[in-house]
Amino acid sequence: MFKEAHQKNEKLIFGLIHLRPMPGTPFYKEGDYEESIKKAVKDAKALENGGASGCLVQTVDKVYPVGDDSDYVRATCLSVIASEVKRAVGPDFKVGVQLMWNCITPSIASAKAVGADFTRCTALFGQTVSPFGGVINGDPLSVLEYRRKIGAESVELLAEIAGYHFHGGYDREGLLGRVASAAMVRADAVEIMSKDEELNNRMEEDIRAAYPDMPIILGGGTDVESARSRLRNADGALVGKCFEGCNWGEGIDERIVEAYMKEVRSI
Repeated sequence: MFKEAHQKNEKLIFGLIHLRPMPGTPFYKEGDYEESIKKAVKDAKALENGGASGCLVQTVDKVYPVGDDSDYVRATCLSVIASEVKRAVGPDFKVGVQLMWNCITPSIASAKAVGADFTRCTALFGQTVSPFGGVINGDPLSVLEYRRKIGAESVELLAEIAGYHFHGGYDREGLLGRVASAAMVRADAVEIMSKDEELNNRMEEDIRAAYPDMPIILGGGTDVESARSRLRNADGALVGKCFEGCNWGEGIDERIVEAYMKEVRSI
């Protein structure tokens, strides 16, 4: 998916579907799970009708495990929700799933179960810091072995290397070193983001010059006004708050999706 779109010079735009807290987590309230199902289906239809490429169904439990593991109920509930999303949209609409923060193998299992297209990896490799309990360590060997073990190699891996969750800082050699590591561990695309648009675009240019075949996805920071300038050298974006009318975690507004996609198509 990522590499095919890159070769065709197509922009992949995924709306983030932010769920309510899952059962078994501290902030869960009775009814949240059922509300998550309804919200996810409604949001996915708004994205599809607005012309987006797909969605990333993402748990929002407010506090998260540090390791690559998840309570069974979180993974099971995410799978049911993503399955309902898949049933509601057409075959060309791409669906990703992510158990936050870095529960990669449970996310792959969920993706395998529902036929989802990809998962987002906070730390597929290397090391970053979580506000929920310290250091997050990537374990690509375990991830790749597990993906092969369950026959889920069609589930693509979007690897964060500089952005909201993977805080790698910026220096050109360090950034390119992380791209090289991502390629080595078979990431299908890399995710970057800086709130500073000039720095955001410089990172895109650095990667594009050194690794012309590596798809680049922006992990946030775009809106209708900045989509054309920020996506100039990128292959797509994850879009959250913008599609929610700047009300993070609320429903997706189909009209905003349409306006955003109009800008993307003009690039």
